[in-house]
Amino acid sequence: MTKMAEDAIERVRELSEAQQDKAAEMLLLVASRSASLVRLDDQTRAAILEGRAQARRRDFVSDDDMAAFFIRHGVKHRSA
Repeated sequence: MTKMAEDAIERVRELSEAQQDKAAEMLLLVASRSASLVRLDDQTRAAILEGRAQARRRDFVSDDDMAAFFIRHGVKHRSA
């Protein structure tokens, strides 16, 4: 890791958790852009297309269903 990157990480450690998460999101976005493309199988591509169609129809699960999902899978829910 470069000195500049190490310095940036040290400064991010001093931020609040919310600000650290924002910084991490930006870093992951930059890192993902340099990753190679992933080839999707037909089933995954169909699932993505169906999800996009549901979003266009505004066909979303309820907040209660999402809360139950987070609990069931041990995911720490983060407010937007």
